[in-house]
Amino acid sequence: MIMFDINDMVVTNIEPPVVVHSKKGRVFQMENRPWFGLSFCTCGQISYKMNGKTYISNKDSIVILPQNATYTLFGDKEGIFPLINFNCENFHCHDILVIPVKNLPPYLRAFENINNLFLHNKSKLKIYSAFYNLLDEVFALDSQIHPLLQKAVEFIEKNIGDTELSNSTLAKSVNISEVYLRKLFLKYYDITPKQYILEVRVRKAKQLLEENRISVTAISQECGFSSVYHFCRAFKQKVGVSPTDYANSRKSYQI
Repeated sequence: MIMFDINDMVVTNIEPPVVVHSKKGRVFQMENRPWFGLSFCTCGQISYKMNGKTYISNKDSIVILPQNATYTLFGDKEGIFPLINFNCENFHCHDILVIPVKNLPPYLRAFENINNLFLHNKSKLKIYSAFYNLLDEVFALDSQIHPLLQKAVEFIEKNIGDTELSNSTLAKSVNISEVYLRKLFLKYYDITPKQYILEVRVRKAKQLLEENRISVTAISQECGFSSVYHFCRAFKQKVGVSPTDYANSRKSYQI
């Protein structure tokens, strides 16, 4: 595990968060990267080659991309990569940093929180505060997670399109009681299993909306919502805008 002291780091600018859809076989040459980048991976894999070394970005890692870096990016597997570009002072990072993580969802929630702050034009104070908190958690990574909870999370990811996914089916999948399942989610994630399932559904819906390949109705079905009406209502309550408005506000970016 890589540990850093960020007490002297001063963030001078934060770009609006973006979500990169990287296709398999993609090759991209970055010259003198204009910002630092904090990159996550919800699915897929990217390889970076820099100064004769190879760095892997996948669901088991968080990546810091250094400012002024020159590297080649390879799309090993098609995937989705949330990214925050930023500028800062007093952070001496010249190599790509790959930080292992076993419990990624809390960091993705923090990313989505920052994204929503930008989306709703919240104050810079709130945005910078949320970003500093995210950096602090990334650099002081605590990746311990209960093995039964990890299995439950994996079951949710694999079955998120099932409209019948519930506390009962989830508890049965890991052979524990619903009461204990709820306790585990509240202890490690500070939310209930039902709330966690909704977050995963909304996160997947965001990815599909950003890809702009299928209709809102098809997205609602793929993400396990009982109806397109339920999807649109839940999405707006969670994100603050309708699925259509969200899709229109997003663009494709290169890392």
